Amino acid sequence: MEKQQVVVASEASSSSSFNNPKIICRVCQKQFSQYTCPRCNTRYCSLQCYKRHSLRCTESFMRENVMGELQQIQPEDETKKKMLDILKRFHMEDEMSSDDEDESTLSEDIVQKALSGEDIRLEDLPSDEIKKFQKALASGELSKLIEPWTPWWERSSARSLSLGSQGNQLITQIDKREEETSETCTVAEVPPGPESPLPPLRQLTRAEPSPLLAVHLVDVLYAYCFTLRLYNGDWHSDPFGASTVVLTISKVLGEDGRPETVSQALGACLETTCSPAYRHAGGFKFGIGLIGDVIVLLSLGGNALVCALCDLRRLIATRERVGGSRKLLRGAEKKLYFLMCWVHEQPEEAWVSLAAIVEVEKASLSDLEHSNVPAKGEKKGMMPQSKVLIEEI
Repeated sequence: MEKQQVVVASEASSSSSFNNPKIICRVCQKQFSQYTCPRCNTRYCSLQCYKRHSLRCTESFMRENVMGELQQIQPEDETKKKMLDILKRFHMEDEMSSDDEDESTLSEDIVQKALSGEDIRLEDLPSDEIKKFQKALASGELSKLIEPWTPWWERSSARSLSLGSQGNQLITQIDKREEETSETCTVAEVPPGPESPLPPLRQLTRAEPSPLLAVHLVDVLYAYCFTLRLYNGDWHSDPFGASTVVLTISKVLGEDGRPETVSQALGACLETTCSPAYRHAGGFKFGIGLIGDVIVLLSLGGNALVCALCDLRRLIATRERVGGSRKLLRGAEKKLYFLMCWVHEQPEEAWVSLAAIVEVEKASLSDLEHSNVPAKGEKKGMMPQSKVLIEEI
């Protein structure tokens, strides 16, 4: 094993910390090394050198990380029991609300007026129509009249997202027509990235980033997808309400929560999704679809994640200007900025690994839902036989 090249910094300083020997990067042989490969202990200076030092080492290290995470996400009895309770409560509430489903249908005249764009005031309706309208609003029937929104992460343009080397927007020249059009349009096809370059993490903190940041990212992405789905992609129409939804769904941003596993993070998000306040959005099935949205975002890579976090940070900043708890909002904004900088410095292989872990959790939760739904002819209250969620890694 060849000797590492060591350079001693001979700077005149009273502090002894500046007299420690510095090691040259083993890859480029130009810069001082700041990091060490956790697998082969090779010293390197940047993400590019980390990717170049040994592709086989990088792939095997990421594969071992994924296998280790998969082995640790076997659901505990307490977590499984909690999710079963959520599912049972949700199905019971769904059955109770379905009894009044026939009564919540609006008359044909009111539906035609709404479709034609005529203004309808609540006091113009007869009392029975007001009751029907309120029931239709509570059951989510009116949402069927809204044209469905295609999330930006499902569009082809999201797969070709490009940002600068420092994580900021690329400079593109647009004519005045496009500029006027973009000013009037509130929902962009793909949200733009940061306007200013993202600083390295070492400028934001001296401590090592928490290994739980990947778990916290899953929590934040779920809240982001939930909010955009709920507001049909246009959070600009109600930044106050949209930010309230984000801070309610995300325990990391709204309650300074610190989930330690992906299972804990998704379990807390699903519990809020199935709560009476948000079950009208679709309940457990809607939550499973949101986990699929998180997987798609992770699969798109670092640039898409930076744009999503930047869009969410703009929402929080807009709410801060409108009004609200400044301490909570500023704390959430700082967390999102730190997450953006952290995401920008991670290798792309990390998102493939994290997406695989979330995919396994989604499959486990889907199996849990199917095992809890009674089949036709099966008596209510009978618990289905438990089965192994993950048989083999």
